[in-house]
Amino acid sequence: MDRLELQKLRDLPIEEVAGRLGLRVTRHKALCPFHADHHPSLSFDARRNTFRCFVCDAHGGVIDLVMRCLNLDFKEAVRWLSEGEAPPPQAPIGAAERTSRQPAADTRRTAFSASRYEPYFQNPTLSETARHFLFDERKLDPRVVRWCQLSSWQDRQGAEWLQIPYRDADGRLVGIQSRRLKGGGDTPRFRFPQGSICSIYNLPVLARLKEHDELWITEGCSDCWAMLSSGRRAIAIPSATLLSPRDKELLRLLCALTDNGGLSFHMYPDQDLPGERLFLQLRDIIPSLQHHQLPPGCKDFAEHYLRQRS
Repeated sequence: MDRLELQKLRDLPIEEVAGRLGLRVTRHKALCPFHADHHPSLSFDARRNTFRCFVCDAHGGVIDLVMRCLNLDFKEAVRWLSEGEAPPPQAPIGAAERTSRQPAADTRRTAFSASRYEPYFQNPTLSETARHFLFDERKLDPRVVRWCQLSSWQDRQGAEWLQIPYRDADGRLVGIQSRRLKGGGDTPRFRFPQGSICSIYNLPVLARLKEHDELWITEGCSDCWAMLSSGRRAIAIPSATLLSPRDKELLRLLCALTDNGGLSFHMYPDQDLPGERLFLQLRDIIPSLQHHQLPPGCKDFAEHYLRQRS
C-alpha cells in the first residue's frame, strides 16, 4: 500500500470507524473500551481525527484505534480498514481470553465454522441480564428477538454476552458478533469468532419482501431491532465508508429492483454529522434512498422508538 492510500485510511472519520468497532459515540464521547469505564471518558477530536481517554491515557489516530480495539498489529489494522472485513476474534465463543494472539497469516486462513456455532441458535436461550437488556431497556418485540435468533452466554470469567448471528440472504450463518452485557472488566465490548463476516445485518428479511415493499436501512443492530419492532422491514450496515465491495454490489442489486417499480428505500439518519454523511454516501449507491427526519432531541431511531413506547 502506497503513502496516498495509507493517508486515505488515516483520514477516515474516526467517529465512524469507532461506530464500526462497536463504540457508541455521543457528542464526541464514548465509553472507553480499554478500561472499566462507567462514564464516557473516551473523547474524539473530529478536527484532528484523533481519540484520547482522559482516564487511562489511551490515544492516537484511526489506525491506532483499530489496533487497540481489535488487538491487531499495524498491517492487520490497515487491512481491516481497507477491506471492511470482520476482525479476527479476541477469543473463541465460550473460551477464556487468549494470552497471546495467533499469527496474522494463520487467522486469515481460518474459515468461519458455521456447523460449530449453528447449534447455539437452533434453540436460543437468554439470561435474565439479556432479557432485561432486550425487553426492559430496548423494549423490543419478542417476535423480533426470535426472528433474529438472539441468545446469550457466560464466559469463564463470569462476563455475560449477547450473541448476534449474521446470516446471508439465503439464511446461512456467516458470522457472529458477541456484545458484552455484564462483567468482563476492561475486555473489549465486542468479540467475533474466527472468519466471521459481520457486515450487512438481517439479510434473510430480503426473502420476505414483496413488490412495492419498503426496505429501511439502519446503522447498527440496535437500530435494526427497533425498526423491526416498529413493524418495518429493515437491514443494518456498520458504516458506508467501510462497506466491502461485495456489500456495495449487493446494495446496487437491490437498488436495481426499484427500476421495475419494486422496492423503495428509506432511512432515518442519526442526528449528527456522521449520520448525515452516511446517508449521502449511501445515496450515491441507492439514488432513490428517501430521507426521513428524526424528531428533535432523538439521536437515532432506537431512541425515537423508545420514546414512542414510553
